[in-house]
Amino acid sequence: MSEFIVYPAIDVREGAVVRLRQGDYGAETRYAADPLALAKQYAAAGATWLHLVDLDAARAGGYTLAPLLGRIKRETRLKVQTGGGVRSEADVQALLEAGADRVVIGSLAVREPARVAEWVGRLGAERITLALDTRRDEEGRWRLPVHGWTEAGGRELDTLAAAYADLGLRHLLCTDIARDGMLSGPNIELYRYLCGRFPHLAVQASGGARDAADVAAAREAGCGGIVLGKALLDGRLELVDALAEGAATC
Repeated sequence: MSEFIVYPAIDVREGAVVRLRQGDYGAETRYAADPLALAKQYAAAGATWLHLVDLDAARAGGYTLAPLLGRIKRETRLKVQTGGGVRSEADVQALLEAGADRVVIGSLAVREPARVAEWVGRLGAERITLALDTRRDEEGRWRLPVHGWTEAGGRELDTLAAAYADLGLRHLLCTDIARDGMLSGPNIELYRYLCGRFPHLAVQASGGARDAADVAAAREAGCGGIVLGKALLDGRLELVDALAEGAATC
């Protein structure tokens, strides 16, 4: 089995560490932690990767966290996957040059899959993480909202994930939006399905994780990793415990 990675998440809005409920910018919790200090804290606890999100850019475009990203890379040993507001290949290149180990592409991956698939092929599958964040509609289909989850998307998760998998995608981050920031547990059934259907993808579970048991469940479902946000910030889960569970063998 390939390595299971625990990704502590730092979401930044207006310079502050925040968490949103179900992607709602009007339902925000702000934390006292400084983003750089928090990254250092996670590195000291043993994290190897960090998931860094520019929430302002996710809605308005124009990535603003390059200075923070640069300091994290200079002052810690963390590898960083980061995104928010990626609109062009130039944006991807700029983030890579700023120190990103992987660039997270969300809305554009849904709106313009042919274009993004070219980037995966040209830049390499290890440099890009696609964020296909999903919400179940009234008919039970997993739809893909865009623009910081504020606009309904017409595409379906299953179809788009299959297209990207066929084109060489390696890293897929999938958030069940209904569980994001809710501490209700990750959607293990969804991740088990994705991992079974696309065994060559390293699926990152995201949304709802509460404790070390949820980390174990994601690992046992076949995921390549899990993104942890609110549970760490609220002190419900210690990162060292999550890392230990992630490193355990099934």
